[in-house]
Amino acid sequence: MDITSILGLVLGAALIVFGIGFDALGNFWDAQSLIIVFGGSLAAVIASYPLSSLKSVIRHTGMLISGKKYDPAVVIDQLVDMAQIARKNGLLALEEKANALDDPFFKQAVMLVVDAMEAEKVREMLEGSVENMAARHEECAGIWMKAGAYAPAFGMIGTLIGLVNMLKNMNMDAGGSSTIGQDMSVALITTFYGCILANLIYQPIGKKLSVRNEEEILYKQIIIEGVLGIQTGDNPKNLKERLVSFLDTKKQLELLQSDSGSGE
Repeated sequence: MDITSILGLVLGAALIVFGIGFDALGNFWDAQSLIIVFGGSLAAVIASYPLSSLKSVIRHTGMLISGKKYDPAVVIDQLVDMAQIARKNGLLALEEKANALDDPFFKQAVMLVVDAMEAEKVREMLEGSVENMAARHEECAGIWMKAGAYAPAFGMIGTLIGLVNMLKNMNMDAGGSSTIGQDMSVALITTFYGCILANLIYQPIGKKLSVRNEEEILYKQIIIEGVLGIQTGDNPKNLKERLVSFLDTKKQLELLQSDSGSGE
């Protein structure tokens, strides 16, 4: 579970409620306004993307629920272990290791090396797979960001609807003018709803999906460089130093110091 997504949503909602005041919460509920903003932004998103893209949104958004899935430190240790096995017993000895892997991409990368495919072909296939994956993930994140752009726009549409109705009713008799308060409520609350949906829900989800995509790309780049290093017979220690260079400085120091502490 992605704690920061939940924490941010709960904290943001709590601050808004605190700012409104518990006694006044009822003043900020309007079903008509919610339908205009939420329904309108949903309709606009559906009109903007093909069905195949919309179907993938739910599956890819599941990345938020699972939290951080890819740990570069773990895969680096696995690759270094495979490099030691390959230097000692040959590349064919990695087949058993590959069959035990749960990650299809990692398994495919190792099997390409075991099958003695040319390094250039291995890189081309794996990098092509990463590029296609990134494009799919970016499209999913883009759908949420686009919803974040549509929501305030429909909030403004709701504002215009409320204002037009209010002005129309002002020219009517006394009985018709009794709806002015309701019309003004729609006019103002739709903008409120549009801002909340865009800035507290839609755009944060899109941004978090982009972050998860970058983490997976890094993870797979490490795998690509690792298996290619194994194929060329790199020294396991040198291979690890090269792979940890993909990480930030703090993480590099932690991994390299762990090697020193273990006497490697």
